[in-house]
Amino acid sequence: MIKDILVNLSLGERGGFAGDYAISIATAFEAHVAGIAFLYDPVIPLSGAGYIPADVIDSQERDNADATRAAADRFAQTAARAGVSAEPLTLSTSVAGAGEQFSRLARRFDLAVIGQAEPDTNAIEEVISEAALFESGRPIIIVPYIQKAPLKLDRVMVCWDGGRQAARATADAMALLERAGRVEVVIVADESGKEDEIAGADMGQHLARHGLDVEVKRMAMGDIDVADVLLSHAADIAADLIVMGGYGHSRLREFVLGGVTRSILGSMTVPVFMSH
Repeated sequence: MIKDILVNLSLGERGGFAGDYAISIATAFEAHVAGIAFLYDPVIPLSGAGYIPADVIDSQERDNADATRAAADRFAQTAARAGVSAEPLTLSTSVAGAGEQFSRLARRFDLAVIGQAEPDTNAIEEVISEAALFESGRPIIIVPYIQKAPLKLDRVMVCWDGGRQAARATADAMALLERAGRVEVVIVADESGKEDEIAGADMGQHLARHGLDVEVKRMAMGDIDVADVLLSHAADIAADLIVMGGYGHSRLREFVLGGVTRSILGSMTVPVFMSH
């Protein structure tokens, strides 16, 4: 059940696409949503003289404060119009520390929502999403920066390979899957045509026992990689949400996403629900 949602409020030019999507989830589930607008410390290279002019620091601090305030205000106004229980929060942090702060906060929520990093930005959302995926212990939804529509669950695509992460993601997404009009379990096989160790049909049967309308689709990988197969199929069926395991590992403080996960998050056109 989803009753408590945390969202990172994007400070990018495209505004509050992640906040809007989180509010739509809260509306559907009659949930509370907290929006975090990070106030980032200035990041300014040293001048040739070896120091940072005070007026440059002051200017960045003002710009950062203005962007943070605007994001929090927009979120509060959108939530109020939707009649959603919402709490805008502003937290000071460094760019390097934002991921740790967000993932620590996310542990106290049912779901975390993060926007996809916009092109030509410092990609702080990517840092936050990786940290939340590996360190929060909670599922996350990453929202494409082009997203304008609210939560829609007419057709949900579940990426299944029989692995632990896929099983975790499928179980964590059950509250969403139970509201889906149609669930398609997608298995991507290599060109050898070998049978999966855990047949996708078994997962289809498991979901059907929960009362879901399920179809199992087995696809050949062919000459393109798994991420491209999945994204192409999501587009073909007009999927509203992709559910998948978050693949990768963490080593000390360095978060490393697996190739399939990173490719999908870089080229996604629909929201992606992930667990690790």
